[in-house]
Amino acid sequence: MAIHHKIIGDGFPIVMVHGWTLDHQAMMHAMEPNFEGRSGWQRIYIDLPGMGQSEAQSSIKNSDDMLAAVLEKLDELIPDQPFIICGYSYGGYMARGMVEARHDRVRGLMLLAPMVIPDTDKRELPKQIVLKKDPDVLSNLSSLEAEVFSAMGVVQGQREWERFRDDILMPSTQTNEEFVNRIRENGYGFTFEFSHTLDYPTLILTGRQDHVVGYQDAWRLIEDYPRASFAVLDMGGHNVQIEQEEVFNSLVQNWLDRIEIIE
Repeated sequence: MAIHHKIIGDGFPIVMVHGWTLDHQAMMHAMEPNFEGRSGWQRIYIDLPGMGQSEAQSSIKNSDDMLAAVLEKLDELIPDQPFIICGYSYGGYMARGMVEARHDRVRGLMLLAPMVIPDTDKRELPKQIVLKKDPDVLSNLSSLEAEVFSAMGVVQGQREWERFRDDILMPSTQTNEEFVNRIRENGYGFTFEFSHTLDYPTLILTGRQDHVVGYQDAWRLIEDYPRASFAVLDMGGHNVQIEQEEVFNSLVQNWLDRIEIIE
């Protein structure tokens, strides 16, 4: 199965799974700064099927199939090896599915603004709000760019726009819309229940103003992860890794430190 991936570095595998309609760049741009000066990690960034440079597959009709495809690729890349997982948004949902399926091999987990409840109407969400805006930035954008940035950004400055453009907006243009819409219609949520806990260092990182997946539903996962740190960051929306970059990096560094202690 043609799943595009990018591998950086050597050592213990850490698998990065991006959000819905994005590609590996969203995770790569967020995570790579945390490996500067930190050796011993093999970072595996994937493009989910139908997104980025990965082909849409007719055999994939729902999220169960999506998970199976990702696991098949991982078994090819790192057969029988232990690994850790980072998942962003829908990728966080995938990451929890990977823990369920490969529980004996997972040694750590990071959930970044994770989708917890597939059904949007059943999520607990804060109201959309903008806390910081640079009018000059928005005035220099096209009407479409300004519309999508304004709809997502809690902090709307030049730096945030550039990251949003490169990590979120541009990758989304490569998505196979027919393919992802089919998954949304046929089975966006898994058909199985989550039954495993994870006794390894975990980080659950959310935005206080995330009106896409929220933070309250993620908090309800805390007892499933006895080694979890949970953070909800003010002035952070669904792209909290962009809007609160310094705090995000600090928390990721702490998580990696905790994992390295047990290796």
